[in-house]
Amino acid sequence: MASRLLRVSAALRLLPAASAPARRLAVPGGLASDEEQATGLERKVLEAMNKGLDPYSMFRPKRYAGTKEDPNLVPSINTKRIVGCVCEEDNSCVVWFWLHQGEAQRCPSCGAHYKLIPHELPH
Repeated sequence: MASRLLRVSAALRLLPAASAPARRLAVPGGLASDEEQATGLERKVLEAMNKGLDPYSMFRPKRYAGTKEDPNLVPSINTKRIVGCVCEEDNSCVVWFWLHQGEAQRCPSCGAHYKLIPHELPH
């Protein structure tokens, strides 16, 4: 087995410069970056992230006061969405309620305000 590997490696060394492109890519700056070689949907997502947009809600959501003037914004592709509110920090119960598009609505338990905003998918 080892002799076969040695013969193959010796034969590969005798071939004409087939490995020259690989050597050129190894120099600093020779490799393409993720942005340069991304295509399709991956490219759209990278471009959106470079512009500071969050196409798939991957970033941590911004904190809001939860008041009527500054409600928690909930993105949705529909006109309504189910929202879960943990009313108190140490509470183990989640209060679920429907949030409809339009005016800000209150959590039935703690009174925090939520508002549905339209969200479009990037593709």
